[in-house]
Amino acid sequence: MDGNTALSTLPFRDARYAPRRLDIARRPDGTLVLTNPTPHDSPFATMLDPLVHWAKAAPDRVWLAERAGAGWREVRYGEALAQVSALAGGLKGLGLKRGDCLLILARNTVDHALIAYAAMGLGVAIAPVSPQYGLAGAELSRLAYACGVLSPDAVYADDAAAFAGALEADFLKGLPVVASANARPGDIAFADLLSAPPTAFVAQPDDTAKLLLTSGSTGRPKAVIGLHRSTVANAAQIAACYDDPDPPVVVNAAPWSHSLGANAILHMVLHRGGTLYIDAGQPTQARFAETIRNLSEISPTYHNMVPAGWGLMASALEKDDDLARTFFKRVRVLQYGGASMAQSILDRVQAVAVRTVGERVTFATGYGSTETGPTACNIHWLNARSGMIGLPVPGTTVKLVPTGEKFEIRVKGPQMSPGYLGEPQLSADAFDEEGFYRLGDAARAIDPTDPEAGLMFDGRLVENFKLASGTFVAAGALRVAAVSAIGGAALDAVVCGEGQDGVGLMLFLDPAFNARHPDPAQVREAIRSGLAKMNAAAKGGGGRVARALILEGVPDAASGELTDKGYINQALARDRRPAELTRLFADTPDDGVMVF
Repeated sequence: MDGNTALSTLPFRDARYAPRRLDIARRPDGTLVLTNPTPHDSPFATMLDPLVHWAKAAPDRVWLAERAGAGWREVRYGEALAQVSALAGGLKGLGLKRGDCLLILARNTVDHALIAYAAMGLGVAIAPVSPQYGLAGAELSRLAYACGVLSPDAVYADDAAAFAGALEADFLKGLPVVASANARPGDIAFADLLSAPPTAFVAQPDDTAKLLLTSGSTGRPKAVIGLHRSTVANAAQIAACYDDPDPPVVVNAAPWSHSLGANAILHMVLHRGGTLYIDAGQPTQARFAETIRNLSEISPTYHNMVPAGWGLMASALEKDDDLARTFFKRVRVLQYGGASMAQSILDRVQAVAVRTVGERVTFATGYGSTETGPTACNIHWLNARSGMIGLPVPGTTVKLVPTGEKFEIRVKGPQMSPGYLGEPQLSADAFDEEGFYRLGDAARAIDPTDPEAGLMFDGRLVENFKLASGTFVAAGALRVAAVSAIGGAALDAVVCGEGQDGVGLMLFLDPAFNARHPDPAQVREAIRSGLAKMNAAAKGGGGRVARALILEGVPDAASGELTDKGYINQALARDRRPAELTRLFADTPDDGVMVF
């Protein structure tokens, strides 16, 4: 069912999608192979080529903008090419060359983008790591481990003072440091690098463009090799999902230390000659006001946020008509990523769209990983249903392999990474005998008789677990179902229960809901009622919640429990709360534990 039935008959705004195409093959062992045959040839060979192209085709169009006081600092395509060429010359003057690595300790900024493309133009691999790794108060062991993997030859920091502890650590000592602000004695000021003689770009399609760290949720992070040719291929695949000649206008905060922000947003905008307004907000109650400020001024044509952000956005849209009018003025596609989103949030956003502009706006999502470019699948048709992962993007093949009661999803396409830096055996093991990358996820067709209807995410095979009874628990699906059933009282849930008699949830409350319902008894009743209804509809013990515990505060970003993409690292959240886990599964639970 497509979400809220009261909205389901209302028209959609034209998303300018290209026709959906799918080739389907069924194998005797039950394997399903899905291929999107849509042409997707890229006009560009390296990640610098679109910058060169748009600097000539639209030199006065804004490429990047960031907040500067009450206004915006804008960099247009023509001046961006000149600055990137000069920065490349400056980096070359520091001795950087093809095959070297530039470590980036920076938030999303214009300078960050300019120096990143300058380095890539020289054939130097950039390695933007999460700022959480190096800011004041961070546990530097994570950055030390990353540097051991990456072996950087130089460092860029947007603010040398903000990363002072990291820059002075033994594992970075002696490396040249370029800083946009608060350069220390011996550092190279970004502004000085801009005055260097420009140099030609020498990057080749098979050069490494980026080294992006995996999240490390299932072990130590690995450095995923991103080639120029694979990144430009994925941008072309995404563009081929549309029949849209207009350049996109995007307001986005997804961090460039991850492939969603770095490739599917930043480079996708460059590929299509669009404009990216860099959002310094975050999908948290304390930092989301900056996102609202930006979206109150800029009307995007495409908008992508993590589910936690959409939950906050729904509340803001419902109470601010001016924001809603600006936001829905010309947006054609709404997208969420990083985690699954509750249907109730999607329906709330659609209701405001209908109230404001008289039509629905399609909701999409993508699916993939750092290793897949990131986009292996996405929804590229009009849609109002949450929980899907779409279908393969043009030029990509997805293989669904029977694994017990589920289907493991594997991917092959031109956007794939060749593997992990310094890990040849691990790289080889990541692919099956036919060259398909194994993501460790399960997926299923919404309608087994009609795969063209789309695929559903069916849980992380590596995160799922069994109860003491042997009952299998699909943790990811249960988490989404529970948060949706609770209906806004909880921002997120940590699913627990390995080896226990039943499933337990540790819940993070939504501060906005609490503000509207200051009586704690009301909040507990909303949770209890929602979970009871979910349990009543569950078909097996693995889909029922036996106990729930409300946690104090919010997920901790400094520890990595809340990733900078805005979702909870489930394993880390459980490991950090042994006392709460003990309470949750105590033989005689205290009054704070809800028992079902």
